[in-house]
Amino acid sequence: MPRFSIIVPSHGVAGRLSQALDSVLAQPFGDVELIPVCDAPGSPAADVAARYAARDSRVVPVHSPPSAGLAGARNTGMRAATGAYVLFLDGDDTLVPGALTALDARLADTGDVDVLYFEHERAPWWEGEPTNPAALLWPRTVPDGAFAPGQVPQLTGVRLPAWSAAHRRGFLLERELRFPGGHFTDVGFCGLVALHAERIAVLRRVVVRHLVRRQGSRSARPGEHHFELLDQTDLVLTRAAELGLPAERSGPLFAQLFAAVLKTAAHPGRLPARRRAFFRRASRLYRRHRPAGFRPPGGSVGVQHRLLAAGAYTAFRTLRSVNRAAAVARERLPRPKGLRTRLRYARALRRPLDPHLAVYCAYWGRGYACSPAAIHAKARQLAPHIRGVWLVEADQAHTMPADVEYAVIGSRRYWEVLARATYLVNNANFADAVVKRPGSVHVQTQHGTPLKKMGVDQVAYPVVAAATGSFARLLARVDRWDYNLTSNRHSTEMWERAFPGAHETLEYGYPRNDVYCTATADDVARVRRELGVPEGSTAVLYAPTHRDYRTGFETGLDLEAFCEAAGENVVVLLRAHYFYDRGGRPDAGRGGREGRVSRIIDVSSHRSSEDVCLAADALITDYSSIMFDYANLDRPIVVYADDWDVYRETRGVYFDLMESPPGAVARTPGELARVFADGSWAGPEAAAARAAFRERFCQFDDGRAAERVVRRVLLGEPPESIPPVLPLAERVPAPAASPLVRS
Repeated sequence: MPRFSIIVPSHGVAGRLSQALDSVLAQPFGDVELIPVCDAPGSPAADVAARYAARDSRVVPVHSPPSAGLAGARNTGMRAATGAYVLFLDGDDTLVPGALTALDARLADTGDVDVLYFEHERAPWWEGEPTNPAALLWPRTVPDGAFAPGQVPQLTGVRLPAWSAAHRRGFLLERELRFPGGHFTDVGFCGLVALHAERIAVLRRVVVRHLVRRQGSRSARPGEHHFELLDQTDLVLTRAAELGLPAERSGPLFAQLFAAVLKTAAHPGRLPARRRAFFRRASRLYRRHRPAGFRPPGGSVGVQHRLLAAGAYTAFRTLRSVNRAAAVARERLPRPKGLRTRLRYARALRRPLDPHLAVYCAYWGRGYACSPAAIHAKARQLAPHIRGVWLVEADQAHTMPADVEYAVIGSRRYWEVLARATYLVNNANFADAVVKRPGSVHVQTQHGTPLKKMGVDQVAYPVVAAATGSFARLLARVDRWDYNLTSNRHSTEMWERAFPGAHETLEYGYPRNDVYCTATADDVARVRRELGVPEGSTAVLYAPTHRDYRTGFETGLDLEAFCEAAGENVVVLLRAHYFYDRGGRPDAGRGGREGRVSRIIDVSSHRSSEDVCLAADALITDYSSIMFDYANLDRPIVVYADDWDVYRETRGVYFDLMESPPGAVARTPGELARVFADGSWAGPEAAAARAAFRERFCQFDDGRAAERVVRRVLLGEPPESIPPVLPLAERVPAPAASPLVRS
């Protein structure tokens, strides 16, 4: 007799069944019998199970028609089981590593119990943090060993799924316990099991990882199948009465069952029709099964109990409408996770705004960077009375300048400064939970000129839209903005399309680009030394953008081969997109071919993209917005467009870059090498294209953008007093290290 029989219904989950079976067979504890329950021979799941059975004798497939449902499949599996204990596993769930060893060890400690309850994880179908709801159900008073159900009356079983327990097979046979047909079968089965069990125990450890499907569980979908919850409730409470369950146990059982009933009755999405009929039947069951001396809970739930007992559907419906209206109001007020955090944040929100407090954040807390950093630095000069606090992730706190005050994202101080700051500056967005307070001023600086589709314009592109998430939440974040910065008229128009809202557009330029007009030759030389650029070499910055249709960073080029073809004095500064600056890049700068020193310098982790641009004599990019910023330096730009057609179709673009590039265009590695070998990368045609590009996209970046923002937002100066934009022809970009011809 095997120690465990594991029953795995597989209807509708053939694509994931192998993962469930593998999770069992890979367990170090091998004394198991694995019973996949398939629709019929020849079905997709049956074929998968047959392949496993052919190579492992512990796999014993059985068949159950889909018409029998989940209950029929599990009952078929139980009839075939021969193990001492029976476990149930849904076909798209898995056992965690070491689960069976832990179960066996626990049973050795407790002896033969009728039921061993254990914890489980609920894992979202997307990438997200799993939860452990079962851990919240164990009372603190649960004994360490085996115990009688009456010792822990709150442990009724009806709030746990069948796959969150191991059942002694002899106990199930003796009591003739089977899954009742229909929906909500776990409520009926688990309730009956708990009623008949004499010795139970608890394992405080996760055993099953349950996949929460995208379409949700059947129990949460709308339809008349919710009436079957009343059938299961009636079944369990009728059996409890037959067994003469004492009041100390019948009270918690009744309360937990009717908590589920009331949740359904109050949820119009689950019962789009016949809600009155559901309520009336539930009311009759309530009065029939209510234990003597039962006292309803307090608060709104207690009111629902009393209305259900009285059969007062009209009053119940009115209460439900009031509660729904309150819930909608609460949903409109985003809240941080965690009760304590919410309470602290709520208290801080009741305090007055600090008129001299500004918070800054860049790239979702990645450190001191981009336009928020430029505004912060300028505010120290022009508005020293404004205290600036940076928001940064904990793992990036060490990168913050020593003289810059900061708060770690998620900390208590983080929520306090967010609640009280008058000025909030970001180049991305603050968390959804952040409340836009009356009198506060939110400044969205953006972090580039848009070539690719952004915001709500992404909705037509499935790959990008899926990664973007909820567009409703995106627009809720946009609604917090008071000001949105642009660096050219193209950006003004595209941001208005992508992020529709009531905010004011400030055509002031991007503050991060100020340095391109204010840096000196000494600044350029210093940065090149810091990056390790050899003196006298031509530094070419290679900065490809992110591809939504790829999972990792790829250079797209053999950079060593490019250096050899481009010339002896060419070195490449490789800068990956900021999505990848914490890993996932190919090695660079660690030795070249045939033992020669590499001419590739990986600058992806350097905090300032502006510094990297200053150090570069030329730029190679594909479709990255860095080209618009780099154009302010009036240095050569080469577009390497090896997959333009794919990018344009999958990501969406606002204009055809091939028709109006900022310089030479190459589509293959050979073409790119020739562009540098013959000098056309810095030739007159490239210069003419760059000049036209600069006229269109460098309109407002004249070196005073940060000053304009500080004067207008932090100092409150009127628009007419803000320094005007210097014409493009009058600007003097920072000098390049190599004497190249400007436009």
